[in-house]
Amino acid sequence: MKIAKQYTKEMQGYRLHVLPSNKYKTISIVVKLKSVLSKETITKRALLPNVLQKATASYPSSRQLQGALEDLYGTGLSADAAKKGESHILTFRMEVVNDRYLKEEGSLLEKALHILHEVLYHPEKEEGGFLTAVFEREKETLRQRINSVKDDKMSYANIRLMDHMCEGEAYGVHAHGDSEDLESLSNEDLFTYYKDMIEKDDMDVYITGDIPREEVEELSDRYFSRESEQASGEGWQASDKQIETPREVIEHEEMSQGKLHIGFRTHTLFGEEDYYPLQVFNGIFGGFPSSKLFMNVREKHSLAYYAASRFESHKGLLFVFSGIDPNDYEQAKTIILDQKEAIETGEFTEEEVDEAKQQIIHQLKETMEHPYGLVEILYHQQLSGKSISADELFERLEQVTRKDVIRIAKKIQLDTIYFLTSKEKGDS
Repeated sequence: MKIAKQYTKEMQGYRLHVLPSNKYKTISIVVKLKSVLSKETITKRALLPNVLQKATASYPSSRQLQGALEDLYGTGLSADAAKKGESHILTFRMEVVNDRYLKEEGSLLEKALHILHEVLYHPEKEEGGFLTAVFEREKETLRQRINSVKDDKMSYANIRLMDHMCEGEAYGVHAHGDSEDLESLSNEDLFTYYKDMIEKDDMDVYITGDIPREEVEELSDRYFSRESEQASGEGWQASDKQIETPREVIEHEEMSQGKLHIGFRTHTLFGEEDYYPLQVFNGIFGGFPSSKLFMNVREKHSLAYYAASRFESHKGLLFVFSGIDPNDYEQAKTIILDQKEAIETGEFTEEEVDEAKQQIIHQLKETMEHPYGLVEILYHQQLSGKSISADELFERLEQVTRKDVIRIAKKIQLDTIYFLTSKEKGDS
């Protein structure tokens, strides 16, 4: 399988990535805005995507903006924010029907880009801030989202694991922001930060579809250019640390099912030599239903309602998530850690290695089938500063050996064991 050739060009204040492809009847536009992950800005950045996609200077209400999108044959617009390693990324996505499939006067792509330009650069404002009604409504929505995390015990346990594991590190910042910071945030402060962000954030624009590259460059130059100089594009190196003594933390909440989450340091980042063995290790360990965690913790010993693992490739972390009966904590913890040790000592077969490789490759191919999925994979490369073709990616995975998996398993360090369980008798 081949990825369509990616053309990357430094433009005025941003990087343009063009992916010509005749596979799709739509054209996809993705804009990525990157800044350093910081507690001082995270709450503002968590709020901004929702505020910005509600009203613009030309479409000063949510209804008018949605109407303009509907007029473009139901063009979709979405925005969100997420952390990748120690960077914080705002993502804006649009998908518009390709003109060549319609008898339409005027370029649908150009009309869509005009709307996205408005969303990014010309939000509707009043009295030195965004529309008051929009700001207050989205602030309340974010407040509810932050407060609701505690109701979802799996998400809450994951956040508490991060609080302990990454204390003092940028990655420990909560992606949805901080409730206290949100309460004190004014409309004017948010708008001031927005102007700084739109001027200084590292910006990448991806456009995928059946359209001449020259036309894309011309339209992009018209709608995305900024006065500011674009940053180098090299990703920030996430902090890493060696673990001398793993920590064990037990906390209590009103709940019936215990949440046992475990964090490891992989000391491996996206694009490095050990990244490929790490993918295979995770597949064997807990990444798929055929993995050791699922088969031994859940199926064989019936100790977990779920048990799985995933890794964060821009920070060098690996997490195990499991839901267990509170009484089974010691046994479940032991068996989970035993599965990693079993890989370290080679207690797995060549067939397990091959199966994990094929599942990973299949998963990647499925992701690449959709323009947004393809962009995410390419943006991983942009963040890491390491470019690799799809064919080479699959080849590197195929080359991973059993010895490589054993070696990476030994490299991974246990950092923090976190258990969220029911209140003990006598607790208030």
